[in-house]
Amino acid sequence: VRVSPLHERIDAAGGVFGETAGWERPNWFANEGQAREYEYSYGKQNWQDNMVAECMGVREAVGVFDQTSFAKFVVKGPDALEVLNTISVANIDAPVGKAIYTQWCNRKGGIESDLTVTRTDEDAFFVVTAAAAENRDLSWLKRAARGRRIDIANVTHHMAMIGLMGPNSRKVLAQLTSAGLDNESFAFGTSRRLEVAGVDVTAMRMSYVGELGWELYVGNDDAVTVYDALVEAGSGHGLVHAGYHAMNSLRLEAGMRHWGHDITDEDTPLEAGLGFAISWDKSADFIGREVLESQRGEPRSKRLIQFRVEDPHLLTYHGEPIYRDGVVVGRTSSSMWSATQERCCAMGYLEHPDSEAVSKDWLDAGTWETNIAGKRVPVSTSIRSWYDPQNRRPHLES
Repeated sequence: VRVSPLHERIDAAGGVFGETAGWERPNWFANEGQAREYEYSYGKQNWQDNMVAECMGVREAVGVFDQTSFAKFVVKGPDALEVLNTISVANIDAPVGKAIYTQWCNRKGGIESDLTVTRTDEDAFFVVTAAAAENRDLSWLKRAARGRRIDIANVTHHMAMIGLMGPNSRKVLAQLTSAGLDNESFAFGTSRRLEVAGVDVTAMRMSYVGELGWELYVGNDDAVTVYDALVEAGSGHGLVHAGYHAMNSLRLEAGMRHWGHDITDEDTPLEAGLGFAISWDKSADFIGREVLESQRGEPRSKRLIQFRVEDPHLLTYHGEPIYRDGVVVGRTSSSMWSATQERCCAMGYLEHPDSEAVSKDWLDAGTWETNIAGKRVPVSTSIRSWYDPQNRRPHLES
C-alpha cells in the first residue's frame, strides 16, 4: 500500500520485504542467487547470516538504510513551542538546528511517544517518529494543539529518509558535499541544510544504531539521485545495504529502546533509563512531571536491564520470564541475535520484590536465568549496553 521512492533500487539490491503500518520495506538483503523468502523455524532463521553481515558492515564500515517509512511532521505557529514543550519531557526551547531526543508522557508518567524534535526556525519544528506510531503520535500532537495557533502537516509521504551509518559514513558523505562534517562543524544532535550530490538535503546527525551517522531527508523527486550517489561513493568504503532486522539487532545491542516493546505507556522514562532526556529545570511545565518528580528521589525498584543468553545456540524472542535465584522478578521486552556479542541479547524490566533499588550490586549478587522452550537457561545482566557502553561511537571525530 505504501512504498518508498527508493523501492525499485532497494529491490534491485536484493531487498527482502516485510510490512509495517502499510509500508513495504526491506527486512534483510539476499545474496545473488539466494531465494528471497522466509523459512520459518524456532531457532536461527535462514536470513541470520545475511543480517549478521549487514550488522558487521555497519559496525566496521558503513551501511545505507531506507528509513522513508519513519513518520515526519512539520509543526509551525506562534504557539508551536509552548505546545511541544508541554508534551515533551525535554526542553524544546533550543537553538535553531538543534535535534532533541525526547519522550511524550501521559499524566501517569508513562511514555506515549519516543521521538526527535528539531527546531528549524523561531516558531517551526520538525518531528520524526517511528512508522508504526505515525497515526498515534499525530493524534497525540493534534489533541495537544486544539485551540492553539499552530499548524501541523504530515509530510511523511513527501520526502525520503536515508540513513547513512557507520565509522566510514563521514568519508562517504564528504565526497558528495563541500560542507564541514567534523564534530566542530556538525556536532552530534544537530541538523543542517546541505547540498549533497547537487541536491538540497536536510541532514541530521543522529543514530538509532549506535554509530557515527546521518539521517538524510530529501524530497521524493531527488531521492534516487542522492541514493545512487551515496552507493557509488560508498563503494570504496565497504558500503552495505542494511535492513530492519539488522537495525533491530544494532539498536538493541547498543541499548537503544524500541517503543511498544522496551518502552510503553506503562513505563516511565526513569524506569526505562531515559532520565537523561528529562529537563527538570525548564520553565515550561510538562505532562507527567508530577509523577516523574515523585519517582526521581525514590529507589529504582523497576528498571530496564540488558540481558545476554550465554548459550550461543539459543534465542529468546520477548516476553520470557526472568528469574533471580529461581524467583520470577521480570520479563524480557525485546531480543535479537547480536553480531558483536555472537549471542542473543535482550532487554527487559526487573522489579525488586522488596521495592528496593535494582542496582548493580543486586544484579551481581543473584543467579540469573530465563526460560526457553520450557528449560531454564543462564543469562548475564548489565545496566549498560553490551556494545559501546559509554556511547562514544556516534561522537567519533574521524
